[in-house]
Amino acid sequence: MSTTGSWITQDVRPSDKPQTVTARNITFGKPFPAPPRLPLGLSLLDLGKDAHIRVAASAEDITKEGFKISLNTWGDGVLYSAGASWLELSPNYLEYQTGEFSTEDDYPLDKPQLKTSRRINFARPYFTPPKVIVFLKKLGMNKNRNWLIITKVSDIDANGFTIHINTWGDSILYRAVAGWIAYPEDRPYIFSGTANTQDVRPWDKPQLLNSKSIGFGGVLFWRTPSVFMATIHSISTTQQTFGSGSWPRMSHRPG
Repeated sequence: MSTTGSWITQDVRPSDKPQTVTARNITFGKPFPAPPRLPLGLSLLDLGKDAHIRVAASAEDITKEGFKISLNTWGDGVLYSAGASWLELSPNYLEYQTGEFSTEDDYPLDKPQLKTSRRINFARPYFTPPKVIVFLKKLGMNKNRNWLIITKVSDIDANGFTIHINTWGDSILYRAVAGWIAYPEDRPYIFSGTANTQDVRPWDKPQLLNSKSIGFGGVLFWRTPSVFMATIHSISTTQQTFGSGSWPRMSHRPG
């Protein structure tokens, strides 16, 4: 059985009082038989534009009853507010496989590059190529350049996939960490996809509110499903507060 959760820093402090570390203890709706897996992704970002872009989401001290969630910055980073979403996966729910990839596994902080990729091999191969979603959980970018980043996957087969964390243009990406979730492609009670602001307006015409209706591919759930949502793609200029662009959504019927 699995469920989802989300949290924002405003639950413990106002956005006009930025802090380096903001954390809270989270209690699960009911205890698990053993500590669950907790894939975690950023879902809200409000960062100062005059400092380097530095933000990270983490889950610590995971037990059967709960965990501590942290949304942090470091160095000269100014984190006004942030949010994160997570998926609670029972240890015996083996259809889901999860993990993460860091650009620091490929290059050091002082030698940033535009494109980074790595082949990920599943611990347990699937019978057919699974569905894979990816999402960002840590960012470190230069404040004096445009802030452009995307994480995506390619070459999915039954044994694994290739994960990408890329930037482009004049952006300098010092570091990033992306999480991933894989699940069997033929499960009717799980649906995933993306929503992008460019689905509703061009990138060069920014607006405050962007929305899109999401369907579940014709699947009818017997009750309201859980939804996991996190950022995979962000575009901003150095003249604006950093903002998210598109999101993976995962809905499932617990059981």
